[in-house]
Amino acid sequence: MLSNGNGQIRPAITGVCGYVPDYVLNNAELARLVDTSDTWIIERTGIKERRILKGEGLGTSHMGAEAVRGLLERTATKPQDIDLLICATTTPDFVFPSTANLICDMVGVKDIGSFDVQAACSGFLYAVTIASQFVATGQCRKVVVVGADKMSAVIDYTDRATCVIFGDGAGAVLVEPSPNGEGILDSLIRSEGAGMTHLHQKAGGSRLPPNAETVAKRMHYVHQEGAAVYKFAIAKMAEVSHEIMARNNLRADMINWLVPHQANRRIIESTAERLGIPMDRVMVTIQKYGNTTAATIPLCLWDYEKVLKTGDRVIMAAFGGGFTWSAVYLTWAYGRSAAN
Repeated sequence: MLSNGNGQIRPAITGVCGYVPDYVLNNAELARLVDTSDTWIIERTGIKERRILKGEGLGTSHMGAEAVRGLLERTATKPQDIDLLICATTTPDFVFPSTANLICDMVGVKDIGSFDVQAACSGFLYAVTIASQFVATGQCRKVVVVGADKMSAVIDYTDRATCVIFGDGAGAVLVEPSPNGEGILDSLIRSEGAGMTHLHQKAGGSRLPPNAETVAKRMHYVHQEGAAVYKFAIAKMAEVSHEIMARNNLRADMINWLVPHQANRRIIESTAERLGIPMDRVMVTIQKYGNTTAATIPLCLWDYEKVLKTGDRVIMAAFGGGFTWSAVYLTWAYGRSAAN
């Protein structure tokens, strides 16, 4: 068990697994639902297809549980070895109990703490930051962090501005004491509640509970003011990444991988440009999954796991509704040797 030099244990991501539903919603099918086209969608978002969870009674917990089952298998971890499970989601199965609680039951994890984190698209990084504190202080040895969202449940498929963007999916990582000194080195979380007007769901909470009128007015879907969100997302993801790089004396050429939230291809490219990181060192999965909200970053890690090397310097950055934004700096703790 290796210390970070301050008497605390260094936490590390030691495994990752993702899950996406089988159903593929491509741009051609969307063009039959709203006034759009494959060319229009790709030019403005970079998205070619997204996955949609079909099946009666299936919610976010279904995808989260599938990702966790895969994670436990891939890391040879028994359910009884897990000390804490945190689920980042904006689309919980229920107001209560928590989706984390449901996932625990579905995968056979019992008698541990579990809770949800709601920070929209930044939720996964918020949850990783929380998990790292539990490991660093020695309160937990193995923490599972899930990022999962069934965005199709809150998307209006008559609204061209939002229905082309979002998809469903889940990813999960295992956070535990570093086996070799690599791991999570720093994190920043930020928020600005005034951003709510630009990206939110109008009804369904305690301020405006669901009723016949809110349903008739289609107030239970994502409301997004694209121009404002685009501007803030680029500025804040770059800003928080710059800050965490400065705190750790990192130059752009020292970063092996930027893992940005997958909101829009143009946002990803603009953020990378501001940081001076070339696109061949940026993880991009938006073309096949769309924006899966809290799941985008763990799905990136899952897709790119085979090319990650031990010791790779990784910056993860996200921006979400609220507004929220966050960055995490880590060195990758497993995989091929950096010398190979």
